[in-house]
Amino acid sequence: MWKRPYFILGFGILAFFLVGSFVYEGLYGNVPKQTLFITENGRAIESPPLSPQWGHPLGTDQYGYDLFGKLMLGAKYTILSALAIAALRMLIAVPLGYLLGTYLQRQRTWISGLADSLHYVPLTLFASFVLYSVLWMPAEGFTTGMWERIGIQIVLMALLTVPIVAVLVSNEAALLSRQEYILASKVLGAGRWRIIRKHMYPQMREKLAVLYGQQVIETFIILAHLSLFDLFLGGTKVSYDPMFGDPPMSISYEWAGLFGSTFRYLQGAPWLPLFPVLFIALSILAVSLMLEGYLQSKNPKVKKKRKTAAAEDKVVEWNREQLREQMVRLKEKELL
Repeated sequence: MWKRPYFILGFGILAFFLVGSFVYEGLYGNVPKQTLFITENGRAIESPPLSPQWGHPLGTDQYGYDLFGKLMLGAKYTILSALAIAALRMLIAVPLGYLLGTYLQRQRTWISGLADSLHYVPLTLFASFVLYSVLWMPAEGFTTGMWERIGIQIVLMALLTVPIVAVLVSNEAALLSRQEYILASKVLGAGRWRIIRKHMYPQMREKLAVLYGQQVIETFIILAHLSLFDLFLGGTKVSYDPMFGDPPMSISYEWAGLFGSTFRYLQGAPWLPLFPVLFIALSILAVSLMLEGYLQSKNPKVKKKRKTAAAEDKVVEWNREQLREQMVRLKEKELL
């Protein structure tokens, strides 16, 4: 797996964001702020939000804080939370799926029907309804810490889609249970736990890895959707000043929160919402590249077969060209 260029490239992107986030926090701590951009003659020519320039490569937000610094500080919260949500979801759903596909095969039909109904309701609506009381800051302020709110959000977002993932795993386990080698194992006296451990899991390992990557990507998307409801990872800072209140802001500087809190600047200062979206897209691309590299490492023969087929096609085309040249020469001889 570590010899595959796709996996190395995707891992390098995520590692750059994570390591850069901790290094930036260790070196600077806070995000630099600049209220006005002053020229040499002392005349202010631009006020926040400042457009991208040499001093601020990604520009600044509406308050003068450097956008690159905010993105680097929020990288660890965004990526680690997405990985943790998907991992917890898989840890709960995979055993339930095996249990449903082997021990509860008679009840699997109606349980799957109930879980399939969740596909028709957007997950963002469920998440926003459940997480509002956790993430929206009350008038008297939060009574919980930021990491505590992040932990609660990770658990709740993981539990919301456990039924759907468990049904997917159970359907695959039910299909495998009908295979001849598993039926032979049952005849020879193998128990269900041994069949799961020795036969089903090795056959489903690659699919589970792909499913985990899909859950990570889905988590990034759901976090972006929640930001449009002003529900940000780690909590939403709300100003209750009736006269000069600031709009809702992200406390942890996570990427989805930076996107949702600056979405209204899409026309006047497009770099504010677009750069967080770009960072989220790069993370999704990195996960996709890692999945592709993992699959290539597990199925090297497929690539070799493709190369062999391509080489055979070239040989066939070369033989056709030779036949055409011979036919042309024969026709020329007949004409002579």
